[in-house]
Amino acid sequence: MSNEAAKPGLISRLSTWGLRQWAYCSEGVWSDTRRNWRVNVIKTLNLSVRSFLDRDLQSQAAALTFKTLLAIVPALALFFAIGKGFGIQNGLKSQLFNYFPAQSEALEKAFTFVDSYIASSSEGLFVGVGIVFLLYTLISLLGSVEDSFNLIWGIKQGRTIGRKLTDYTAILLILPVLLICSSGITVFMSSMLQMALPSKFFSPLIQYIVDFVGIFLGWLFFAGTYMLVPNTHVKFKNAFVAGILAGTAYIILQWLFVSGQLYVTRYNAIYGSFAFLPLLLLWLQLVWLITLAGGVLCYASQSIFEFSFSNEIAKISLDYRRKILVGVMLVTIKRREQGRRPIDERLIAVRYGLPISLVTKAVNDLTDVGLLNRVLTTDSNGRPAQGVTPALDTNVITLGLVLKRLRISGTHGFIPEFDGRFKIVVDTVDTLERETIEIADRILLRDLPFTLPDE
Repeated sequence: MSNEAAKPGLISRLSTWGLRQWAYCSEGVWSDTRRNWRVNVIKTLNLSVRSFLDRDLQSQAAALTFKTLLAIVPALALFFAIGKGFGIQNGLKSQLFNYFPAQSEALEKAFTFVDSYIASSSEGLFVGVGIVFLLYTLISLLGSVEDSFNLIWGIKQGRTIGRKLTDYTAILLILPVLLICSSGITVFMSSMLQMALPSKFFSPLIQYIVDFVGIFLGWLFFAGTYMLVPNTHVKFKNAFVAGILAGTAYIILQWLFVSGQLYVTRYNAIYGSFAFLPLLLLWLQLVWLITLAGGVLCYASQSIFEFSFSNEIAKISLDYRRKILVGVMLVTIKRREQGRRPIDERLIAVRYGLPISLVTKAVNDLTDVGLLNRVLTTDSNGRPAQGVTPALDTNVITLGLVLKRLRISGTHGFIPEFDGRFKIVVDTVDTLERETIEIADRILLRDLPFTLPDE
């Protein structure tokens, strides 16, 4: 009887289990070295939520909404100009009318602005000015989008002006084509199949296939955005998975707006002909939130292993960090001794089972004190890459030299009167470290028996 009384109840057991799972999903998963799909999914979701909140993407979406509103007429002009080349500009207009049936008058005015813009940009004196203004507006918008994606990826340096001109031009040519095709493929393929096949062959199955092709191109549009816009190398598989989720969320948003148009007439009584504006702002805000959330998911899925042992790293000891610094230095020295190409931080982390954040910090510290140099090299696939190599002759790089330079790296001596008030502490610590460095100066790192793995 006493054993039954001591046994916890169902609610207590469920509560304990829930707290244990929450502790694992929120913190403990980063110490889990397994690489199965369950652990990867939990890490991806964990990092996605943290990154979305830490980077204040709500404000980023609001800023992009404002800049999109300024660029919407030039953007529509570009889309309709490309759509005219494909012969589907009328289909694009009809789809917009279908999306917003209660705002046909406002759409007619928007199309009038677009027609006027295209006319003024293609005739007489305005041909050069119009094209320059169109490109400037769209490139400025793309620059803001790149800044938002670089913020997600933690990249501090964006593209140079030269790369912006080349990369943004490619983006403006590729992504609108995918977007236009995803919007017009249903109308185009439906009409072609109806002309080519008898009506009895045009079954619902073919219509489903046509619809799926349009959806698939929408997925490619988002995947292309996640690959092309950030100023970093993004793997296709991560961008495509994020593109599928973001593209599906966009389709659901479109369906909600289409089905919600029945209730727009209520806003007409309040806003009159401006009822389209608040709906447009809301739609743009949600679209940018979906786009940025997909970018966060892409970043998280590609970067989950960079955050392994994040809890332990936050509390790492000085001794352990110093050993990792020396280990990274030793790898670069041994690679030079064996005539191998310089290696980058990511490969060091992967090949030696180290957290990428610690390796990156170690490389930065060793570079700051003049022990490592960053050089251009190629990866195993022959693509350009940036590696690290010793900045000095390996015959002079001793363990003492590394410890001596690391000892004085960073700011020091900035507290007034500290050396005077704690003179005994300063003298004792300095004497001990000098004796340690004197012994360590006898150890050449190149002579340590360390074996590199085969490549």
